[in-house]
Amino acid sequence: MKRICLVLLLLISLCAPLHAAQSTITDAEGYACLGDDKSRRQTEQQALAEARRNAVEKSLSYIKSETQVKDFQLEKDLVSAYANASLKIVQELEKGWYKDASSGDCYKIAIQAEVTPDEKAMQAIQKGKNLGDDPSLPLNVQLWTDKKAYRQSERIKIYLKSNKPFFARILYKDAGGNLIQLLPNPFRRDNYFNGGVIYELPSGNDRFELEVSPPFGEENIIVYTSTAPLGDLQLEPQGEVYQVKTAAKDIGMTTRGVKVSQAGGSKTKSAAEFFEDQTTLNTGR
Repeated sequence: MKRICLVLLLLISLCAPLHAAQSTITDAEGYACLGDDKSRRQTEQQALAEARRNAVEKSLSYIKSETQVKDFQLEKDLVSAYANASLKIVQELEKGWYKDASSGDCYKIAIQAEVTPDEKAMQAIQKGKNLGDDPSLPLNVQLWTDKKAYRQSERIKIYLKSNKPFFARILYKDAGGNLIQLLPNPFRRDNYFNGGVIYELPSGNDRFELEVSPPFGEENIIVYTSTAPLGDLQLEPQGEVYQVKTAAKDIGMTTRGVKVSQAGGSKTKSAAEFFEDQTTLNTGR
């Protein structure tokens, strides 16, 4: 298997530190009609506010239906965590004015939104119940390496495990700020994994080794996962892996553009669970 050099031509730095975070991504719509009591701008804001409320409600309904929890208190804690969720708009899918026969000028907006439950509440649930491998809980992915410090010419092994089936994207940022996509890669395009199984990278059809070479220092492995296919990045083949061409500031949000259609080809939009994490390691001579 060929060695890959982690010193690439394109230097990319991540715009913000990442941390383990569970969330739900869903599509939602909002409507409002123009009246004597509000301007067009206020009507647009009202429709957006409704879309945001609908996204939170839809995410909560999805989690309640997907988490087949027998423990009543645990279910109550999950509902509470999502009831205090924060929301970020991933993308605006559609927006515009239209004529309604009875209400006149109306405005519609459709968004894809990421709803993140209260982080402290989710951490308390995981810690208190020790249910990281429970498939009835929201998506939770464990990411680690065989060591936390490596010397020149040593090879890095990455491991993944989740409580349920998931799609994954794994990025590597070296000490020089270079960013590559390890998975999927030109020789291992399948990025769907089963839950409850420990996966190793590189392995299988991978044709690279993560052999430590300069520059040395702190390096990061970032994983994005979802129960639905992830949004596509702009990539360029770099031997056995991909060089990331998407702007650093857009990587997280572009990846979150998941395909949330229900299984079976239904056009009815549902929701998808999302999880991201990173692990840090150090390299030296």
